[in-house]
Amino acid sequence: MFDRRQLVAGLAGLPLLPAAAAAQGTWQSRLPELVFAVIPAENASGTVERYTPFTEYLTRELGTKVTLRVANDYAAVIEGQRAGNIHFAYYGPSSYVRAHTVTNGGVVPFVVEVLQDGSVGYYSVLYVRANNPATRIEDLRGKNLCLVDPNSTSGNNVPRFAMSKLGINSPDQFFSRVVYAGSHENAVTAVMQGTCDAAFNWWNSETDSNLSRMVTKGMVKADDFKMIFKSDLIAGSPVAYLTSLPEEAKAALTKAFVEAPVKAKAAFDRWSDGKNQGFRPTTHADYQSIVDLQRFVDQMRRNRS
Repeated sequence: MFDRRQLVAGLAGLPLLPAAAAAQGTWQSRLPELVFAVIPAENASGTVERYTPFTEYLTRELGTKVTLRVANDYAAVIEGQRAGNIHFAYYGPSSYVRAHTVTNGGVVPFVVEVLQDGSVGYYSVLYVRANNPATRIEDLRGKNLCLVDPNSTSGNNVPRFAMSKLGINSPDQFFSRVVYAGSHENAVTAVMQGTCDAAFNWWNSETDSNLSRMVTKGMVKADDFKMIFKSDLIAGSPVAYLTSLPEEAKAALTKAFVEAPVKAKAAFDRWSDGKNQGFRPTTHADYQSIVDLQRFVDQMRRNRS
């Protein structure tokens, strides 16, 4: 079980300058603004509503302005970090690994979400309409499939790996059409509207998933969908920063995230819909399985070209 009190105590010796200490100089004077970006799991307005309170908390806690950047797609976040325009970002595992790769290690994870039961990680699931007779992926031959984004773990990479194990090495031939919806919300909406017969998505638990969040917002009804595939556990979604940041800034960011559920409970609950325990430190080594997955997907793309 995740023990936040023990973790915070362990971080107590790390340097952290509160808002009132900005005038004392050091890294804040060199970084009067930090840009924080989030991969697009939901529409732009939903992203702003979810992460703005947390961004405001970070501004107060770090003593330097933190600006939320809403990206149009996963690649925009990755490229923003490669250009040095985004200082830290909330990723899925595959998009993080891609950012780490294209920056030659210039982006690394520093915290990962801890779920309600103390576990770390999530799943890729496949939804169809409740009245669809399909009960497994193999039943969808000739149907339309929605993926999320080429850099999505649960919405592309894990699904392609899972399908390859079923002998579906060319989804474009197995399905009538395969499209990228652009976000997890868009993929579910496409199934609801009939544009796609099935869509892959992220899922933490019966009460915490992209679908459950859409139900809470009144966008869809849970009874209209059924799940016909669930992957093995995937590494958790990390927040990653530029390695070029000052060490004091890195320490301050880590401490602020770890302490957020206590210091800014409302903002943290808005981030996770009140479904997560908090954050814990993580490193690139925790994503080796995703590095291997990325190699598989890249090789599969090369084989198709």
